[in-house]
Amino acid sequence: MVLLTVLTGLFFLPWWVLLASGAGWPVPVVVGGGVVCGAAELAFPVAMVLGHGRRQLDGAARTADTTLGVIWVLFAWSAIGGVLRLLLAAAGAGGQGTARAVSLAVLAVAAALLTWGYVEAMRVPRVRRVDVTIPRLGPGLDGTRVVVLADTHYGPVDRARWSARVADAVNALEPDIVCHAGDIADGTIAARREQVAPLGTVRARLARVYVTGNHEYHGEAQGWLDLMTGLGWEALHNRHLTVERGGDRLVLAGVDDRTAASSGLTGHSADHDTALAGADPGLPVLLVAHQPKQVAQAVAAGIDLQVSGHTHGGQMWPFHYLVRLDQPVVQGLSRHGDRTQLYTSRGAGYWGPPFRIFAPSEISLLVLRSPA
Repeated sequence: MVLLTVLTGLFFLPWWVLLASGAGWPVPVVVGGGVVCGAAELAFPVAMVLGHGRRQLDGAARTADTTLGVIWVLFAWSAIGGVLRLLLAAAGAGGQGTARAVSLAVLAVAAALLTWGYVEAMRVPRVRRVDVTIPRLGPGLDGTRVVVLADTHYGPVDRARWSARVADAVNALEPDIVCHAGDIADGTIAARREQVAPLGTVRARLARVYVTGNHEYHGEAQGWLDLMTGLGWEALHNRHLTVERGGDRLVLAGVDDRTAASSGLTGHSADHDTALAGADPGLPVLLVAHQPKQVAQAVAAGIDLQVSGHTHGGQMWPFHYLVRLDQPVVQGLSRHGDRTQLYTSRGAGYWGPPFRIFAPSEISLLVLRSPA
């Protein structure tokens, strides 16, 4: 009943604001719009089950995901349009003409945003450079270039060529360290292997490391760890390694996603103690953990810098307000406790709807700085 209520609200509000609420459109337009909305509401959950359930039909997934994105944008801007109409009515500017003008404006804005959002989702992410000063970082490590990839979400839209261009963009940054912070793909390894393969061409002077995200635990988490290992990446499955530059050392640690413990997979859970076991406590630690909310455990463990993804920066405005209810940070650099900093990437890809609206994708370049 909750799902039905939510779906009905998502599809009903755009129909009501755009077509039925005082705009005076011809009856066939109003009825036809209602039929389209009703049919879409009924077809949407069926397509979701066929696309993201056991059958994993990519065509159905593309249909469902695109429908979700379109209806979300129409719902959000219909709500804004409804409020605008109330304000205009209170100011004495109501009536059929105003209702029609608002309806057409909402449609125009939604169409423009969906077109722009699609282009943004499909483009190679822009590079976002951030300098991060780490008090315990030795001078030999000053200037270390850490590239963060997160949420590539290779999925029902074949993005093998996009993947190759992303790998080229990463290599052009000449990184010392590359971190993939999880949610590598949606679907089976067999179905997504070709899209993932270009990650094997990514180069780094010191290390390439990968941790699982929550989407890996929808299926073949251990398989993704093994695949990335086969592509030459270090799978930081609750473990660490130490890198050295200019005579100074840095601990690179990684933990499983916070959903791993409930996945039923033996040996999978976010275990900071195991990840740091044997690490020199005097060295600075860079931790890769998929979800920003894992920073609470990082603070307790004395981590210097955690890098995460998961949020997509909200992906489609105004969804970031809902993300903020679940996560402590939506994007960017933040400080937690006395020592720990957190960098949350907006992610390189997208999940579900092939749109990014007011939440651009990114390849994050973190330049580590020692104290002056």
